[in-house]
Amino acid sequence: MADEMRPKLRRVQARTDHQHGQPVVVLSDPMRLSEQAVALPPQVMPLLELCDGTRDLPTLGTAFELRTGVKVGLEYLDRLVSALDEALLLESEHFARAYRDAVEKFRTAPFRLPTMIDATYQENPELMERVLKEYTDGLPDEEGEKPRAIEEVRGLVSPHIDYQRGGPVYAQVWRRVAEAVRATDVALVLGTDHCSGQGLITLTRQSYSTPWGVLPTAAEVVDTVASALGEDAVFADELNHRTEHSVEAAAVWLHYLAKGGACRLVPILCGSFQRFIEEGRRPGDDEEILRFVDAVKEATVGLRMLIVASGDLAHVGPEFGDRRPMGVAERSELSNADGELMALIAAGDAEGAFHRVQEDGDRWRICGISPIYLALRLLGDTRGEITGYAQCPADHEGASFVSICGIALG
Repeated sequence: MADEMRPKLRRVQARTDHQHGQPVVVLSDPMRLSEQAVALPPQVMPLLELCDGTRDLPTLGTAFELRTGVKVGLEYLDRLVSALDEALLLESEHFARAYRDAVEKFRTAPFRLPTMIDATYQENPELMERVLKEYTDGLPDEEGEKPRAIEEVRGLVSPHIDYQRGGPVYAQVWRRVAEAVRATDVALVLGTDHCSGQGLITLTRQSYSTPWGVLPTAAEVVDTVASALGEDAVFADELNHRTEHSVEAAAVWLHYLAKGGACRLVPILCGSFQRFIEEGRRPGDDEEILRFVDAVKEATVGLRMLIVASGDLAHVGPEFGDRRPMGVAERSELSNADGELMALIAAGDAEGAFHRVQEDGDRWRICGISPIYLALRLLGDTRGEITGYAQCPADHEGASFVSICGIALG
């Protein structure tokens, strides 16, 4: 590799592991363009922080030595950078070619292939139907439950965690909205984009497949929104749809309940609201969000539409970067915080829900705030029923959790 190369690390996935009894950090491509991974000793991580595209290899070695006091040779740097590039972890011509090829393949495929098969659900439709039915059959009978706060369901908040952990919460909310699903013309599914860059809204014209076939995408709705926001903006990260599970998790339940109906899908990935949190701004003042809401409303006039926010709540504990494990007191505090947030969502208060996350600097790492906020903005005057809540374990020690909820919105 030429000394003139200035390596720039992409956004990558990192996890800790052990090899030959020694701790390592394993780096992989979150977009899964490459199945290769690179395992490095933790002491090399400061070197990766310096791979920002401004330094050639000799300068990179000098900067690392100044920062750590450890000298590394050009031969090691060459091998390291070559391995990172081979695994598509650098912004390079090699990555650019692979990305272009993947986009073309995704767009020309007959449909989007499922990514959660086996890990989360079954491909066989009869078996999958039996699994989902077992989740709903395991719930208490609806007869005798508390009076419903809403009559006409127009939307819902659903988890996107795996079904094994979130099955009962999924079942509670989807059973509540089943009648609305069967009556809808278009389901607009807003899912968290876990790989988002700068884009707030990422569209695709591709249709999603499920165990029951293909849910066709409502292309005319996508076209209207794309025209309002700009094709380049809304399709820049379209490939994220290829591996992102948040829309898929909702689409499976949607298709299960809508089988035989005329329901079409509008799959939308929602980028991070971190910029609004850090800058102290309101998403409601953002021009792109205002144009998005107006465009969706314009495109769906005369259609029976269901708005689905596919988003989890808190991510807490050592697995997500916290120093302390989540004990009884911490989990109780989390329950209270989640309860306050869910109450704001059920009240239809989009700005209040976002402000609740913003005011504590997103302490609880609420990954579903962007789809939930946008769903509430699209619904307008709405009220909801909280159908379920759970804190799902996120490690083997019981020290980390993901909290989830279901809310029907009318």
